[in-house]
Parts: sequence; C-alpha cells; structure tokens
Amino acid sequence: MNDVPSAKSGRNAIEVAIAAAKEAGQIILANFGSERQVSHKSKGNLVTDVDILSEKFILELLQNEYPSFGILSEESNSSAPLADYSWIVDPLDGTNNYTFGIPFFCVNVALVKGEDIMLGVTYDPVRDELFHARKGQGAYLNGSPIQVSKEGSLQASLVGLDLGYSHERGVEMLQIVDRLWGQAHCLRLMGSSSLGLAYVACGRVNLYFHRYLFPWDIASGLLLIREAGGEVIDWQGEPAKFRATELIASNNRLAQEFLAHFGQERKTK
Repeated sequence: MNDVPSAKSGRNAIEVAIAAAKEAGQIILANFGSERQVSHKSKGNLVTDVDILSEKFILELLQNEYPSFGILSEESNSSAPLADYSWIVDPLDGTNNYTFGIPFFCVNVALVKGEDIMLGVTYDPVRDELFHARKGQGAYLNGSPIQVSKEGSLQASLVGLDLGYSHERGVEMLQIVDRLWGQAHCLRLMGSSSLGLAYVACGRVNLYFHRYLFPWDIASGLLLIREAGGEVIDWQGEPAKFRATELIASNNRLAQEFLAHFGQERKTK
C-alpha cells in the first residue's frame, strides 16, 4: 500500500474507503423501511433512490480526495474506463433484500491498480460489521483478523449462492442446486453476493458460488477471501479476476472438490 498516494486531506486510501463505506451505510440504514422510489433495470434487477443517494455521496467523497483516480460504479459509472488507479463501488449490494425489508445488504468500495486489487471494504450497516483488507496485510472484521473455514468436505459445509438476473444462468444454477442438494450440509440463497463473499472470508459460509456477477459485486470480496487464506477461482479453475462473471470461493480443498463435482454443469457462453 506504500505506493498508493495519500488523499488530498492527508488520509490514506483505506481510511478514505472506510469513511465512504461507513457514511454511505448510515444513509442506507436511515432510509431502510421507509417509502422509496423503485425502478427496474431488468427483470428482477431493482434500483432505488437510496442506491442513487448512496452512490452520489461516495463518488463525491472519492472524487474530492482522489481527483485523478477513475471510478467504476454500478449505477452511474457502470461502463467507465479504468484509470491507472480506479475505485470500484457498489453503493448498495442486496437491493432486492433492501426493497423488501430484509436486513441483509451492504456497501462495497475497492481500489484497483491495473489488475491488482489494492484494498477492499465491505460494510454491513445493520450489524455495524466492517470487513476490510489491504493487499499483503491480511483481512479483518471490525479490526480483528479473520480467516476462511478449514472445512474440507462438502457434506459438512454450508454453501451459499445467488441466482443473478440471467434466466439462462439461473436455470444452470438450479441444475447445480438440484445435484448439490443432499451432498452439502445446507444451502443458502444470500441475496447479496458481496456479503456472501465476506462471510466466506470470515468462515461463516464454507463455500459460495455464483454465475452472474459484476466487478462491483466482487472486487472487495476477492481480496478479503485471499487475504483471509482462501481461494476464489473461475469455472475453469483459474484465479478469478475482478472482471469475472462466475466464481467459486472457499478454501483450496473445498473449492477444488466443488469444481470437480459440479464444474461440468457450466455451459459455454
């Protein structure tokens, strides 16, 4: 992290990212359960006025602190080109949960340099849980070190997943679930891929998989899991990058067991 320049305020990058995530989280929490404007980006894919409000706050803070850095953000900068340094932001991950009053959602802020993820922050405002990691410096939950589960058997594992917004990918996921049922201890549809990955990083979820993802869903979680001693691979068994759309996240042994059993379900796009 020594090569990441300081912000205009003198704070370092992780301090800026944490401040952005936590303050945006309070905006989200303050509006939770209230009337909101909701629109559909695609079938099942919602955006609310609170997503926009949270994003506006985060982007203004990051642009003020690091005016030369690029920003890739879900709602307004989803196709922005990446600069040398770029922030990747999800102002509200778990919008369906949020909209229906389910208290399981978060804010993501990550910083990348080229293909390297330099830092990641995932903040759950409901539980006031802050997950953060810096490249080469470990992963933490509210300041305490975390590590992935050491469980090596699917039969004893809690497996998390989400279906995404593609009908074709969703059907493939349900085929995997049909085969996985009975071969894992239990399954959970999370409703927030970012918290699913954070829960893998801290050992609450043994394995998480998904087939329809975007950089703002996973950039923070990839670093959290790797810094917590875990592995995130794509469906060819290669290390997943932040532009990956499909991933398997766990410890090495469990990820490889899952891939060996269920990787053949993947269809060529």
